[in-house]
Amino acid sequence: MHSRKFLLLFGLAVVALPPFAAMAPSATAATRDKAFFESVAGSWKGPGEIVAGKYKGTKFTCNLVGEPVNGSGAGIKLDGSCRVGVFKQPMTALITQSGGSYKGKFLDGAEGKGLDVVSGAVTQDTVVVGLNRSKLNGAMIARVRDDKTMNVTISVKVENQMIPVIGLTLARQVDEITVGSVE
Repeated sequence: MHSRKFLLLFGLAVVALPPFAAMAPSATAATRDKAFFESVAGSWKGPGEIVAGKYKGTKFTCNLVGEPVNGSGAGIKLDGSCRVGVFKQPMTALITQSGGSYKGKFLDGAEGKGLDVVSGAVTQDTVVVGLNRSKLNGAMIARVRDDKTMNVTISVKVENQMIPVIGLTLARQVDEITVGSVE
């Protein structure tokens, strides 16, 4: 059986769906960032796998819902869960713009059982966020492939290299209802 530590690690990485690296603040960047987070809002579901470390080969599934943060700044609030077999781990995150970068936390942050978002950057289809917990440093990259697919990779820094640890492919969950008008 896999431990809750694994669920925490992989969940934190996944919840980081949209985090980033340092950027100079500008109206164009702020508009682009806000548009990115609005575009990834909604329900997402998909399989993932731990690709390195003690739990290598462990497969899991996540269900996440993202909402843009309230106010004029860019960011996202995530809520949901990830499951490995019979074990289910709640996943929450809050990522908000802070000057020309981003800050936030997964679960209750590094002071609790989670991770801190310490930096971030957004491009048209990708968000990269820096993650930290005690001596663990890493990054989450979430890349939108198309309107319905997002790939998430979480890597940790080992010596001077970033090593991918978790890979996840999320599919947007949409209602397949045909709507028309009557003339």
